[in-house]
Amino acid sequence: MVLTFSVPDRYAYVLLVGMGTSWMTLWQASLTGRYRNKAKISYPQAYAEKAEAEKSPDAMKFNCVQRAHQNTLEFIPKVLFTLLVGGLKYPTMAASFGGVWLFGRVLYTLGYASGNPAKRNRGGFNHLGYLGLMLTASWSIGELVYATFSS
Repeated sequence: MVLTFSVPDRYAYVLLVGMGTSWMTLWQASLTGRYRNKAKISYPQAYAEKAEAEKSPDAMKFNCVQRAHQNTLEFIPKVLFTLLVGGLKYPTMAASFGGVWLFGRVLYTLGYASGNPAKRNRGGFNHLGYLGLMLTASWSIGELVYATFSS
């Protein structure tokens, strides 16, 4: 079975959010490197030890930035899949939800980078963007499956 599809006119918005996600992770990686150097945490150590973080605000900030970056990387495959799939049928909606997720992740990272983990919740609304992406992609897939069986 061959499935052919055309990319909708506004799919460029979807790609813009996808590219923005790549730029955001590059920014997070550079923050992580900067905070790693400032805290003097050498490679391959992924995080500062608990005692180190309790003693040094720089080590605590490094742990927070590292965790923000790692948590974002954990979400990226799911977010990009739902963004790209949902955008095939509903590009403006998918790009909007993706933009909410992306902006929320930036605020999440900035809050976490303060060294106070509770401040990460400033970007907690990113989960609403992700939920919107999940629903948009699920609906799009449902429509594709329905069209396959009804033709």
